[in-house]
Amino acid sequence: MAEKETLSKPKDMIEPVPEEMEKVAVEENKNPKEKEEKPRRRRFREPREEQNNLDSWVPKTKLGRLVKDGKEKELDSILNSGRKILEPEIVDFLIRTESDLLLLGQAKGKFGGGKRRAWRQTQKKTMEGNIVTFSCMAVIGDRNGHVGIGMGKAKETLPARAKSFRQAKLNIIRIRRGFETKEPSGSKPHTVPYAVEGKCGSVRIKLIPAPRGTGLVVGDECKKILRLAGIEDVYAVTKGQTRTTFNVAKACINALKKTNEELLE
Repeated sequence: MAEKETLSKPKDMIEPVPEEMEKVAVEENKNPKEKEEKPRRRRFREPREEQNNLDSWVPKTKLGRLVKDGKEKELDSILNSGRKILEPEIVDFLIRTESDLLLLGQAKGKFGGGKRRAWRQTQKKTMEGNIVTFSCMAVIGDRNGHVGIGMGKAKETLPARAKSFRQAKLNIIRIRRGFETKEPSGSKPHTVPYAVEGKCGSVRIKLIPAPRGTGLVVGDECKKILRLAGIEDVYAVTKGQTRTTFNVAKACINALKKTNEELLE
């Protein structure tokens, strides 16, 4: 027995025909007010949220109270004195920072062909099933001699990112910049003051001063760190398992720390 045919309304066409285009144009001319552009919403609300957090910030440490009251106004003096920063709002209150995520993990791909991504996903085998954990590494800096990196881990991506940003602010350091050749007084430093070498695990990285205009001759992940630190030109030599991103980042920070050491005569 043949099935009974059911009548249905015609579906909308994907590509409009000329008659439909003319109909749409006539309707737009009838209602010109609807054609006016609506005010665009703000895509990035982080600056406003950070300002609200600073306004409602209640310090819990002695250093935080000094900063909030305006008695401590320089981040360099805090770092030089060796006092430990335990609240990320201290850094936000004293300097304006920029942030970025390092490509720590790898997306799923056939035969290991997945693209690099910011989240590193791991699984733990239990009797109840697999427990998924996400981790990421963030870098912050003011492009003027201050930089820090931090690692965050959580069961979801956004909490892991928030933890990494917080840890990066707590680990902020001050670096010293210089020149490759002698330049007139008043020039802005653009490279490391001398060759420095850092290490972490099997990774070894050596940063060498470069002439002005050379750029950052180093891997992409180290470029993010050096750029936020305020270094514009540098040569680099890396050895070891450089595909391990977090070891490369830690080795780069270790090398930048040594720029504060005085040259041995």
